[in-house]
Order: sequence, then structure tokens, then C-alpha cells
Amino acid sequence: MKKYIYLIVSVLLMAFTSVQAQTTEIINITEVQQVANTPALNSGDTAWILVSTALVLFMMLPGLALFYAGLVHKKNVLSILMNICVITGIGSLLWFGGLYSLAFSGDGSFVGDFHKLFLNGVTANSLHGSIPEPLFAVFQMTFAVITPGLFIGAFAERMKLKAVALFSALWLILVYAPVTHWVWGGGWLQQMGVIDLAGGIVVHATAGIAALLLAVLIGPRIKNKHSKKAPYNIPMVMIGASMLWVGWFGFNAGSQLHANGAAGMTLLVTHLAAAAACITWVVLEWAKNGKPTLISIVTGMIAGLATVTPASGNIGPMGAVIIGITASLVCFNMVDVVKKKWKIDDALDVFAVHGVGGILGTIMVAFLGTEMFGGHGVTDVISQLGVQVTALVAAVSWSALMTFLIVKICKSTVGFRVSEKVEEEGLDIVEVGEFI
Repeated sequence: MKKYIYLIVSVLLMAFTSVQAQTTEIINITEVQQVANTPALNSGDTAWILVSTALVLFMMLPGLALFYAGLVHKKNVLSILMNICVITGIGSLLWFGGLYSLAFSGDGSFVGDFHKLFLNGVTANSLHGSIPEPLFAVFQMTFAVITPGLFIGAFAERMKLKAVALFSALWLILVYAPVTHWVWGGGWLQQMGVIDLAGGIVVHATAGIAALLLAVLIGPRIKNKHSKKAPYNIPMVMIGASMLWVGWFGFNAGSQLHANGAAGMTLLVTHLAAAAACITWVVLEWAKNGKPTLISIVTGMIAGLATVTPASGNIGPMGAVIIGITASLVCFNMVDVVKKKWKIDDALDVFAVHGVGGILGTIMVAFLGTEMFGGHGVTDVISQLGVQVTALVAAVSWSALMTFLIVKICKSTVGFRVSEKVEEEGLDIVEVGEFI
């Protein structure tokens, strides 16, 4: 009997030891999984986004500033530079004050909440994925800053500085922050699976339609002896555009938020699209007017960059070249449509280049993001196309509606357009108090 009791006790002890070992193993595996799922700072990712943040701000100051300023008349150069600086300052402070929170906090479908008002809780130790959250916040701030900077080209040489400041501030609050939340901040379009890596919808489509509407509402520039004058400084235009090309690597590849192969491919396709677009545009210009102008080749470059922006995270090299060629073919003709057919004085072709480019790229990713074209992330073209079009209609409609409302507010408060006398004399001396 004792032998059997001893045997039973031995078996029970062995079973208990085995269960305890298995339980310990499960606990250890769970702990490893929890550690693996816990966000951890990655120094490589952090270094790349530090550089990308500087590159995107470089696009605004001095890239876009020089590009736009070189295209206007001499008497309005400083006013363009002033507009860029004012928008940079206002946009940065608004992002700190609450726009970052509205765009990237909370789980609302339409807009975020005020949980991170004045960057509350955004500390040196808080993370967004594998990078410090303060870095993510300032990276996204540079996108917010450059977006209203784009549409000042539409009303160049005729809008009051006060109106530029008020309009840009209200537009960032009412348009940029909500649409950013829809697409990037966990909102309804992101939940639908929309593809927009770096802002074809958030930046270019919304700013493009705002530019078109602003050009219509403010009216054309007055006809005078200065109307046919050449741009102030074409080399300045080329230098500014070149800065935009370089900065766009941070804009697109930085939006991957990692220093990895995906960022490398994004940088490559961004460059190829710009190269294909600038050559296509200058060939079209050469064939049409008999001269391959410098302004034409840099305009094509910008069209290619704007068009590849939403698709750059999902296409391969072949898709990038297709996008670049298509961007120039479409945007080149849209410049004439806007100016000659619609009779709209979009001074620096913001809608035709940025707006149409962003819309075109947002649609094309549904096709070029498939394996057939060397892309990835798109398996059902029709379904993805439906999502892309839905996002475009929603963002463009919202931007147009809010733009119209904000213009009404500006007209009833600070005014909107300068007088004919001021426009004739130039905004530099009257609005800025300085001249070249």
C-alpha cells in the first residue's frame, strides 16, 4: 500500500512541476510579447525625422518664398516674402495652441479633442511610435505651415496682408485640422482605408481648391503698363524650386516615420516622378512655343512632386515615371484651361499645378499601387478607387465651403483686396513699407 501511495504522490508532484513550468513559460512569453508591443525609441528613425522636419520647413523658408517671389513683379516681391513669414509664425503658434490636439488626439471620426491643448502631455519622454512625440508634433507642424503658404500664389499682388493673416489662421482651424484628422489622425477616411502618404488630399487638394476659389472671389489683377512685365527674377525661381525638390524628400520619405526600406523607396519614386515631369513639361512647352523656358521646366518639376505625394508610399519606380509624365500632360493643359477658358487669374497656377496634381495622384494610386505596376498595398482597384474619390470629394467640398465662409468673414472685418491705387503702386511700399 505504501508503495502505491508513494507512486501516486510522485506522479502528482511531477504533474504539478510540469504545469508550473508551463505556466512560467507562458508568463515569460507574455512578458516578451508585451515588451515587443511597447513603443520604444529608435535612434535611427528619430534622426531621420529630425532631418525631414528641417527639410519640410526648408521648403517653406526659403524654398516656396523664393519660388513665388521670383515669379511676381518687382514691386510685390517683399509682400510675398512677408506673407510666407507671417503664415509660418501664425501656423506654428496655432499648431501649439490647439491644432495639433484637434488633428491627432481623441478618437472622434470628424475631429480630435483638446486633450493635448498647448501640447499638454507632449514631453521629452512621450513617444509617437518609435520617435519622440515632440518631434512628431513639429514634423506635422511644418506640413500645417506650408499648406496655406501654397495658395498665396493664387491671389498674389492684390490681397491685403491683414486678410492673408486672418484667412490663413481661420483656414488652418476650419479646414486643415479637421481634414488632417480625417485622413491621418484616426478619422473616418483613415478608417475607410484611404491612401495619402504625405498630403495629396490633406495638403494639395484642399489648398488647390481654396486657391481657385480665392482667385475667383478676389478677381483678376488690374490691367496696366506693368501687367506684361516679366517675372522679377527667374534665377530666384529656379533656386526656390530646387529647394522644394530637395525638401520634398523629407516631405514624402519622412512621412514614413521610419528610416527603413520603405522610406528609401519613397525617396526614389519622389525623385523619379519629378524628373519625368520636368522633362515632359519642357518638351510640351518647347513644342508649343518654340522655346524650352526655365520657368516651364521647374513648373513641371513641381507638378510631378505634387502628384506623386499621395502615392509615394505605395508605388514602385515604374509607377513614379508614369505619374510624372501624366502629371505634366494633365497639369500643363489645365494651366491654359484655368487662364484662358475659365478666365480665372490664378496668378502662379496654384490650382492647375498643386490642386490638380494632388487630385490626380490620389486617384492614380488606386491603379499604380498594385503589383502589376510594381506597387503594393492595393489589391482591389475598384474598391480603393471608391475610397480615394470619396475622400477627394469630401475634402475638396469642405475646403471650398469653408474658404467661401472665411472670405466673407475677412471682407466684413479687415477687408480683402487692396485698392487699385495700392495695386498700381505695389504692395511692397504700401503694405510692407520697404522696397527693392
